[in-house]
Parts: sequence; structure tokens; C-alpha cells
Amino acid sequence: MVDQTKDTLQSAENPDKLRRSLHNRHIQLIAIGGAIGTGLFMGSGKTISLAGPSIIFVYMIIGFMLFFVMRAMGELLLSNLEYKSFSDFAADLLGPWAGYFTGWTYWFCWVVTGIADIVAISSYFQLWFPDFSIWMSALLCVVVFLALNILTVKLFGEMEFWFAIIKIVAIVALIVTGVVLVALHYPSPGGGHAALSNIWSYGGMFPQGVSGFFAGFQIAVFAFVGIELVGTAAAETHDPHKVLPRAINAIPLRVIMFYVLALMVIMAVTPWNSVVADRSPFVAMFMMIGLPAAASIVNFVVLTSAASSANSGIFSTSRMLYGLSEQGVAHRTFGRLSARAVPTSGLFFSCFCLLVGVALIYLIPNVMTVFTMVTTVSAILFMFVWTIILCSYLAYRKKHPQRHQNSSFKMPLGKLMCWVCMAFFAFVIVLLTLQEDTRNALMVTPLWFILLGCGWWIRSRKAA
Repeated sequence: MVDQTKDTLQSAENPDKLRRSLHNRHIQLIAIGGAIGTGLFMGSGKTISLAGPSIIFVYMIIGFMLFFVMRAMGELLLSNLEYKSFSDFAADLLGPWAGYFTGWTYWFCWVVTGIADIVAISSYFQLWFPDFSIWMSALLCVVVFLALNILTVKLFGEMEFWFAIIKIVAIVALIVTGVVLVALHYPSPGGGHAALSNIWSYGGMFPQGVSGFFAGFQIAVFAFVGIELVGTAAAETHDPHKVLPRAINAIPLRVIMFYVLALMVIMAVTPWNSVVADRSPFVAMFMMIGLPAAASIVNFVVLTSAASSANSGIFSTSRMLYGLSEQGVAHRTFGRLSARAVPTSGLFFSCFCLLVGVALIYLIPNVMTVFTMVTTVSAILFMFVWTIILCSYLAYRKKHPQRHQNSSFKMPLGKLMCWVCMAFFAFVIVLLTLQEDTRNALMVTPLWFILLGCGWWIRSRKAA
């Protein structure tokens, strides 16, 4: 309580700095929300049909690699509490160019993801209100998220807390329902009955071979986008030395519970070759037990999942613009805070970009083609950000060996795992060349870096 009072007094004395208003429960649930993407609810059918039971290993491998990325980020953020986010430590350890590229890339990632989420929310909304204009619902979404973020940081934390609770309840309900169906040997759609042996009885753990196993990585990696959100919230975390390690260390447990257990239960109840690729397995599971409201319940869960992602995106983009402004690589307007210590200029700009994106999606035909390409580009750019975190860690170990020695939250197998994780991301990039839609997105991605490079060159000329 004394620490909290002291923290509040410091905020009052220094209104030009972000306040540490987020507490342990906020950060724990923001971390869970970041680790559970909409892809688990809607995309798991497609990943199961592509890879079969081997998809379990795909999620475990990706979760294992990203745990080390988060540990590297955690050690860096706690080594210097002046770091507001990973663009700050990238600028400090790798050079101003790294802060510029990382910050603007991360901002772009979340704007693109936010556009996708808002379009998704609008389409989910149509299930209940088919006569309501899709553009009115998109506009309403942006206004609501702007209002939630502009008031206080704590309100953002509360909203993410409850959004994540809804996700957790839905997944736990799925797992419990599945376990009960297996225990009762409930008839399954394939003609058999629910049993644990269904996981390996239809062609073993790798029924689609190595190619099917590799194909699973292309989609599954997108489900983990947002896992690094804990780092963006670090500057506004109360008692970061206690809260951040807890949130990061719980990642393996979350991956096992929310991804592995959920997928195992789905495949135990419905054999993998009976799972419909373009339909949510969550809906199918609840429909099996004769729950007529299954579609509406899952629609509500998926809607809140997309809302959580969009809300997180608006929060993180405004904080990233604030950090870039402080580094001098974004307009100084983005560095101004409101009386409640919220970067309102960054919020308004990010929300405006979301509206422009929604308008573009309306104007461009073949929406789903553009939609797939844009979200794939976003995921590729997220891998770039994760790689920059690892490169920053390697630079930190070289420049500040004493800080590493004194750290209470050291990254296990530090240097070795940095290289292993970067090799893994390179491997995923190679896999993206195998499918036509992801290959097209991979070819478009360099345009963003060319644009950023031009911006950096113009800025350097002005500075000179």
C-alpha cells in the first residue's frame, strides 16, 4: 500500500510520464489474452485438417520458442525501468535506426491487425443484427474503443481483464465438455464414439506426413501474435519486478492448457479427419451436446476475442507512438499526455488509421484475398519484431555484462536460445513460400521496409 501511495505521488509530481496503473491481475490477464488469439476459436478447424494430430506438436514448438523471446524481453525491460517498450531498448542497444524500424513496424502490425479485428467484429455483429449497417457497426467499434482507452489506463486494464476471463471460461467449458463426452463414450460424427484413442487411431500422429506438419506452422504462428503485449504494457505496470516475471513464466502453462488441451479434446471427441476446416470446432462441440444456443454463445466469445485484440492494438499503437516521439523519430505531438497520463494524440491518430483501413477494405474487391494477405503481412512483421528483441538481447549481453550478472530474471540458455529462436523464425519464413497466398504476402512485405528506409534516409538528411 505504501508503494502504491508513493507511486501515485510520483505520478502527480511528474504528469508528463506514463503512470504505473496496471496491477498483477491486469498484466496476468493481458498476457493470457495476448496468448489466446481469435485463431484458436475460428482457425483451429483449418489447422487440424492440414496437420492432423501433429498440430499439437506445432503449437508446443511455437510456444516453446516464444517463451524464450519473452524471457529475453523480460530481462531487458527489468534491466532498466526507463525502457517503456521494446522499441526503447532496441534504440538504446542496437542504435536509433532499430528503435525507428521496430517502433513503426510494431505500430503498423497492430493497425493492420486492428483493421482485421474491426471488420471481423462487424461481421460477427451481423449474426444478431442482420439489418444493422456493417459500416455503422465498424464506426461504433472504433468510437467505443477510443472512449475506453482515452479515459484511464486502469480502465483499459479492467476491460482486458474481463475480455480474457470470457476467453478462459469458453476454453475451460470446451475442455470440461470434451472430457465428459469422452468419459461417456458419446457418439461422434464419424460413426464411432468419443475416446482418447481417436487422437492417434486415424493414421497416427502424423497422418498428413511431414508436409502436413510443416503446413500447420504457417497458420499456427499467427495465433500467437500479441503474446509480446506484456512488454508494451510494462511502462504502466505497478511493481514490474514482481509482475512481469510471473506473467512471462506462466506462458508454457497457458500454451499447454489453452492450445494443447483444447485441441486434444476436440480430436478425442471428433476424429481429426471429420473436423470441418471452415467451421469452428468450438461450435461443433457444443452443438453435439444439443445446446441450441451454441452458435450465439461462440459468436459472443469470438466477438469478445476480436474486441480484446482490437482494444489491445489501440492501446499498444498509442504507447508505441509515445515512445517513438520521446526518441525523436515521430512527431512531438505524439509525446503529449492528457491530464490522466494517456497519450491522446497517438490514440486519435491510430483510430483514424483504423477507419481509413476499414474504408479501403470496402473499396477493394475480393475482400477475403486482401484480408488474408494483410494479416499474413502483419504476422511476418511480428516475427521481425520478435527477432529485433533477440538481437537487442545479444547486444545487451555484450555491452552490459554487469547488468546481466546482477539480473534477478536471467534468460535461461541466453545466447544459445537467441540463435535457435532466430533460426526457427527463418525456417517459418521459408515455409511461407510453400503456399501461394502466404508467398504473395511475403513478396509484398519488403515494400514496408523500403518505405521505412526512405523515411529514415530523409530524417537523417534533415538531421545532418
